Amino acid sequence: MTANSQTQLGNTLWGIADELRGAMNADQFRDYMLSFLFLRYLSDNYESAARKELGKDYPVLKDNDKRTPLAVWYEQNPADVEEFEKQMRRKVHYVIEPAHLWNSIAELARLQNGELLRTLQNGFKYIENQSFESTFQGLFSEINLDSDKLGKNYEERNKKLCNIIQKIAEGINSFDKNIDYLGDAYEYLIGKFAAGSGQKAGEFYTPQRISDILSGIVTLDSQDPSKGEKKKIERVLDFACGSGSLLLNVRKKMNEAGGSIGKIFGQEKNITTYNLARMNMLLHGVKDTEFEIHHGDTLLNEWEILNEMNPAKKLEFDAIVANPPFSYRWEPSEAMGEDFRFKSYGLAPKSAADFAFLLHGFHFLSKEGTMAIILPHGVLFRGGSEERIRTKLLKDGNIDTVIGLPANLFFSTGIPVCILVLKKCKKFDDVLFINAVDYFEKGKRQNNLLPENIEKIVNTYRERTEETRYSRKVSMDEIEKNEFNLNISRYVSTSLDEEIIDLYVVNEKLVDLDKEIVNARNVHNQFLKELGLPPI
Repeated sequence: MTANSQTQLGNTLWGIADELRGAMNADQFRDYMLSFLFLRYLSDNYESAARKELGKDYPVLKDNDKRTPLAVWYEQNPADVEEFEKQMRRKVHYVIEPAHLWNSIAELARLQNGELLRTLQNGFKYIENQSFESTFQGLFSEINLDSDKLGKNYEERNKKLCNIIQKIAEGINSFDKNIDYLGDAYEYLIGKFAAGSGQKAGEFYTPQRISDILSGIVTLDSQDPSKGEKKKIERVLDFACGSGSLLLNVRKKMNEAGGSIGKIFGQEKNITTYNLARMNMLLHGVKDTEFEIHHGDTLLNEWEILNEMNPAKKLEFDAIVANPPFSYRWEPSEAMGEDFRFKSYGLAPKSAADFAFLLHGFHFLSKEGTMAIILPHGVLFRGGSEERIRTKLLKDGNIDTVIGLPANLFFSTGIPVCILVLKKCKKFDDVLFINAVDYFEKGKRQNNLLPENIEKIVNTYRERTEETRYSRKVSMDEIEKNEFNLNISRYVSTSLDEEIIDLYVVNEKLVDLDKEIVNARNVHNQFLKELGLPPI
């Protein structure tokens, strides 16, 4: 499918969503729309694998036969179903019953069948609990098919769902049948729903262009970025992963560079968004063995695999990316001060957990890894406990690069943000500052980064180049003289130098002007005299 077709499909599905959501808010309807799209993906993927598994035994149906081929095969081969499903669990890692396949559901919708709602409920329950181990557990937990938003009673809700599913089916069927495009459509809709959700969008969505910057940075060689992209990242982590878009972007970047990722790890506190992330992974062809998304509070470190006290057994990551909630209020306990993540640095203030998020990720960064995190500008200069944390990170040589981005890039806030790049063993003893605040395309509601803006940032980081009013390598001595304040404008000002005015030259010009005025007046008065008029 071409990029144009992908955009068309995205617009088609968004148009359907906008038309059908009725009284629902965009972020409420999102969960239904994306879940149905996910069911379509699971079904297409499963049927494709079943066709390969059954070979010539896979039924070929007549055009007017609206049953699914698998439904027919199940009817004809009841004794072989158990073995078949065992094989499918082994190869595709999940099973969908014929009645729960998207095409079966879509046919019920087309017929306005009164059993659609019940069938859909049973299908979601089966996928969650019986498809395969833990991959799908609770996946549809936030999808309330009995919601009053869909209708006052069963019949109204069933009718509404019939209408929604029929429209989606018709919208998708007019495009290429290649299932790979569904991942792109899913991403597109996440972005559109995020834009329509206002402040809530910041909870789960990182704009694609910003994601490109972080991905471009962490996939480069950690010690010497100028050497180019890494060949292998064993483990990548996003501890505030939202819908997983940032992690997928790192994976995409690695694939484009001919490299690979061993395993993807993500953590998300919001249950709805956590489910979106799991769906997003699978929709993009990431196998359930290739990722682990955990539902839990990052600040409390509610993830067993990250709670290993023995340094020799600690799980470490070669790449860490994150866009945590900006200046999130938290309530650290006294015991938290002894937490292995914060003990050496102190606790971030209650008013802003920015450094708490940073230190959480940094603790799990490998010695040869790179961490890139998006934070509000305040972390660069705020005093108190934040100053102490910032100072220690600088003195230990852990802050590699500070990148200032333009304002109004996010759905959730208009404030300018920065990217901090951290390393545990960095090659260079200075800090690279990149001031990219003036490099963007102005939009009506949001500003946008253009591809050339992103390329300029990543290339500057890669080559550590210096450019007037854009980038500069700053020594630790200079930073210390500035009391470890990292306010970017202190080191890289974007303001133009004031023009030097030569007062002697200016005076000469004024004298010459006076002479010209006198001469002009004399000529004018001569004309007036000839006309018999008084001089001026």
